[in-house]
Amino acid sequence: MKIIKKSFFLLIVMVLLIFVAGWLYSRTLHPTYNGEIEIKNTSEDVTIFFDAIGVPHINAENQKDAYVALGYVHAQDRLWQMELIRRIAAGRLSEMFGKELIATDKLFSGLGIEERSAITIRNLDKNAASYKMTMAYLDGINQYIENGKTPIEFSLIGLEKEKYTLKDVYNVFGYMAFSFAVAHKTDPMLNEVKEKLGSAYLNELTATEHENLTLIKNEKNPEITAAFSKAMHRLMDVLPISPFIGSNSWVLGADKTKNGKVIFANDPHIGYSQPSVWYQAHIKTPDYEMYGFHLALLPFPLLGHNKEYAYGITMLENDDIDFYVEENNPANENEYTFKEEYLNYTFVDKHLKVKGEKDTIYTIKVSKHGPLMNGIIAPLATEKPIAMQWIYTKLENQILDVAYTMSHAKSLTAFKEGASRLHAPGLNMMYGDAKNNIAWFASGKLYTHERPLYTKTFLEGASGKDEIAEYLDFEENPQAINPKRNYVYSANNQPDSVRNMLYPGYYLSEDRARRIVDLVAPKNDWTSSEVAKMMLDVTAPSAPEVIQELLKMLEVAALSPSEKIAVHYLENWKGNFDKNEVAPVVYNRWIYEFQKNTFADEMGEGFHQFANTPLIEKVLPVQVKRDESVWWDDISTKDKIETKQEIVSKSFKKAYSFLENQLGANVEDWRWERVISVEYKHPLGESALLRKYFNVGPFVTSGGDQVINNQIYNIDATGYYKVLAGPSTRRVVDFSDVDNSLAIIPTGQSGRVFSPHYKDQAQKYLNGEFVPMKLNQAAILKSKNILVLKSKK
Repeated sequence: MKIIKKSFFLLIVMVLLIFVAGWLYSRTLHPTYNGEIEIKNTSEDVTIFFDAIGVPHINAENQKDAYVALGYVHAQDRLWQMELIRRIAAGRLSEMFGKELIATDKLFSGLGIEERSAITIRNLDKNAASYKMTMAYLDGINQYIENGKTPIEFSLIGLEKEKYTLKDVYNVFGYMAFSFAVAHKTDPMLNEVKEKLGSAYLNELTATEHENLTLIKNEKNPEITAAFSKAMHRLMDVLPISPFIGSNSWVLGADKTKNGKVIFANDPHIGYSQPSVWYQAHIKTPDYEMYGFHLALLPFPLLGHNKEYAYGITMLENDDIDFYVEENNPANENEYTFKEEYLNYTFVDKHLKVKGEKDTIYTIKVSKHGPLMNGIIAPLATEKPIAMQWIYTKLENQILDVAYTMSHAKSLTAFKEGASRLHAPGLNMMYGDAKNNIAWFASGKLYTHERPLYTKTFLEGASGKDEIAEYLDFEENPQAINPKRNYVYSANNQPDSVRNMLYPGYYLSEDRARRIVDLVAPKNDWTSSEVAKMMLDVTAPSAPEVIQELLKMLEVAALSPSEKIAVHYLENWKGNFDKNEVAPVVYNRWIYEFQKNTFADEMGEGFHQFANTPLIEKVLPVQVKRDESVWWDDISTKDKIETKQEIVSKSFKKAYSFLENQLGANVEDWRWERVISVEYKHPLGESALLRKYFNVGPFVTSGGDQVINNQIYNIDATGYYKVLAGPSTRRVVDFSDVDNSLAIIPTGQSGRVFSPHYKDQAQKYLNGEFVPMKLNQAAILKSKNILVLKSKK
């Protein structure tokens, strides 16, 4: 018995020792929020006040010192995220995660991002403030790498830390630009419809692009100065980092608000991940102040505000990628035809390191239009050489200066000048200031072709007839400055005309735009709390209209009593995706079956690609109104032509049967909360052993696809809606009380799993709550956590 007691005692001691050792180890992985750290290359000490959610408020004597400090604290919270994002454009993910990422590495390394980055860096003005501040920021990151605590992820996968360079910054810009693009997901599918099914099938799909439009209207008026101011897909799916998807923003002019000052709102929609995409930081020096939201490895915030102005972005969704079919020289496959001449392909050798495998070596062919995508983008499995021309890699890159100017503008005119220098990606740049100016700029290099073209199918490379004819001056871009309606907005919807035409793009359905206009237009006494509440709105205005069209084709009298209950919920639905609603469950399943029964037989496997593109969301409200359509007939039924009514009825029956099996016989119990969930995933959370430590969630949530509180998910055969993306932050800046502006992010400020700020905003975000973005210096000085970076003279 004594031996058993002694053994038990020793076991307890060992467990306690292991626990204490683990706790002590975890303490070495915490970010440092208090105390003093010696740092090089600053002229004075820098004091950083960390607020209650871990946001650093950096107080420095000059901007260079501030950016060194920003790099240091950004790295201590987000070094792992920085490591992931810098590797994407360079094709270095398989070096970390193995052969499963080779295809993704081939895609990104073949786009020409690195090559364009190298050209841009060679031509930079080394005396420009944007360059100097970026190098200071990188110096801060690299000092952290040298002296700071290594994130646990590096240890778990056996990864050595590497210093960061300016090329890494530009590679992040390149990744961001490509993740905004949609052409590579849509154009090959549409081209296949054209080639295999014919123009009648294609025309029915593409005709919807000019229907059900809520346009962002153009209107340019003078800036208000102080003297006149008033009192007041698959490759992308496996990425371990967030892709950019959509966004909302609206800026209310003084005459639309209760307190007579501008209110600014913005919530960019980005793929959910852990850590959250944005890192918040507040810089204050004697000549500069900005509270900004930073992407990993970008020193200048893409979203920000101070006491003078606020700015943000949404994705413009313009078409800036064209695919060209090249014609090889029959006698020499290293040459291609252009205007009856043979030109030489350029060859770029690529070398991918693969964890646990032999290195992969391959060669990219490049024509005058761009790299050949054959073998890189899976749907392009064709013998014809297909080149991808992308404006980002084609034109001069000034994007670092654009970001610097956005965050250092002294006026609306200066901000507009920065916006005008963006070539790609296309962005809606939103602006509001304390002088009561409001503005929207569709930024990006827009262009025309030499002849009228539908640019979402492949163009001719050989003839020279489909080339870019002209790049438009920025003044021709859609934009609005201080419009008479007293507000500007964007929701990835179609902007107003350019040269009497609607500029081509991959604009999203009108739902969010329409809802924003419906709510904003009639009201002239908005407060910041009401704007914050509006950001949580979950109503899709077109959904009840789609239902009414479908119900016209349904013989309700012939349905079973339980089926009639389901119909009753749909008939009385206002389009809201609240947790306790039944109708969204029935609606989503019915439209999935309807779209599948309409398009899948002709498209085959291509339907799964089509089913979750912006185009299908624009097609749906038009298709349900058509009495005649080439798509109605199910080609698998040889004996007869199916009608719209048969397809609608069959789809409803299948939807009801599926939901009955999935959720039970009681229709009243088919609540939205039973099928929708969100989990913020960390790359290491893919391991079952590590999931509960690194992932945040899963949680039940509310919202739906294409509502203001946009929760983006795939509609597929599973009947469950796992949210993939949504508002990456919600921000409200009220210039009548700018010190108490509001924001929230989905999980937390820190990417360090042992930090108290790893997920401390998660529940607040789900509850629709906000936290303050502190600008008031007196409040900031009361912070409990103060870190001093001591200048090493």
